[in-house]
Amino acid sequence: MGRTVLTSSSSRTLDGPLAAALYVCAVTITAVLVCASGSAGEATAPFFNARKHQAEYVGPGREEPPPSDLHEIEIGYFGPSDPDDPRAGDMWRAAELAVADANAEGGVRGKPIRLVTAWSGNPWQAAVKQLTDLVFVRKVWAIVGGADSASSHLAEQVVAKANVPLVCPVSSDKTVNLANVPWTFAVVPGDQLLAPLLVDAMAQQLAPRRLARLTTDDHDSRMFSRELDHALQKRQMAVAFDFVLPAASPDFSDAIARAVGADPDAVMVIANTEDSARLVKSLRVSGFQGLLVGGPGMGRRAFLNAAGGAGEGAIFPLLFDAGQSPKNEFVTRFRKAHGCEPDFAAAHTYDAVRLTVEAIRVGGLNRARIRDAIAGLSPWNGVSGRITWDGLGSNTRSAQVGTIREGCFQVAPKPLAPPSSPPRSAEP
Repeated sequence: MGRTVLTSSSSRTLDGPLAAALYVCAVTITAVLVCASGSAGEATAPFFNARKHQAEYVGPGREEPPPSDLHEIEIGYFGPSDPDDPRAGDMWRAAELAVADANAEGGVRGKPIRLVTAWSGNPWQAAVKQLTDLVFVRKVWAIVGGADSASSHLAEQVVAKANVPLVCPVSSDKTVNLANVPWTFAVVPGDQLLAPLLVDAMAQQLAPRRLARLTTDDHDSRMFSRELDHALQKRQMAVAFDFVLPAASPDFSDAIARAVGADPDAVMVIANTEDSARLVKSLRVSGFQGLLVGGPGMGRRAFLNAAGGAGEGAIFPLLFDAGQSPKNEFVTRFRKAHGCEPDFAAAHTYDAVRLTVEAIRVGGLNRARIRDAIAGLSPWNGVSGRITWDGLGSNTRSAQVGTIREGCFQVAPKPLAPPSSPPRSAEP
């Protein structure tokens, strides 16, 4: 992968005593570093491995008695509460279904549960104020959210100061948990587990000789692409054409033409759901017939709808497969209520709410004890699969490599193969 290094056009030459002193200093520093690092091929163990550290809360709060005048149990929800929202509508539908199921079971000790929402078109301004009000004024018992990894970072900053549990349904950015905030839990497996799946699949089953990558500059895409870099480096695979695009750009045509012109065997499209669909359609229209590789955004129902036939044969991390769960009552009821299959975001949101409710039942109306209960319920079997926390509150469950066949998600076959006749008539 090529890297551009910017250098100054002007330089100065140092002569005399100053140059000699700098030379001696440089030689001395180099010798010290070589001695400290050992032999050239010797691997150095990290000084601190955060993944092996157990994040715990050892502060006050567990001794506080529960309030006696509550008529309902409020849980904060940080995300769009519009069921027709194109990106997060199914998440809200799943959250409401989870609350309905919990209330049908008797709520929490006979008291009904209610979701209280905080969101706006600009999460970093109005939404964070709303979230702060939920935490400090309404005093919700826990937060479920945000709608992506970036907004989960924002919520984490609030809960770290307020000491209230946060359960993230769709955040796969490992740095959310590496912040070492013991109040934060991520239900979806992290990018560091998902990216190697794709690279291993390409390396072992397809062995593409030339790779291209199109990445949009939104937070989630950049973080997933970073994990891809680590996985590619371990496999000694290089990207021949690597292009970073503005998210939601009105025109991707130049990058598409250059990517296809590089004659790759596979193109990695790392973008949000909407941009992934647009890029995939444009690549197929431009004549690319090789393998398409995507991030978690390709596993959303919105991608299926927007990409249409152009998405056939693409591979991506499959975090939930409704077709593999015909006896899953959640799938049946979601399909009956909304006329569509739930995707991984809906399934993990349902689990995030149900896990939070169960923790309130176990821990009682005390934020610190609810946090302890969330940590202690692991491993917990949800509709999306088993949830097992590592020391930082991140789900350790891996995933499968998925693909799209005849408009449906399914586990990718082995060996992988690109579609024999990709559609070229799709509109970009």
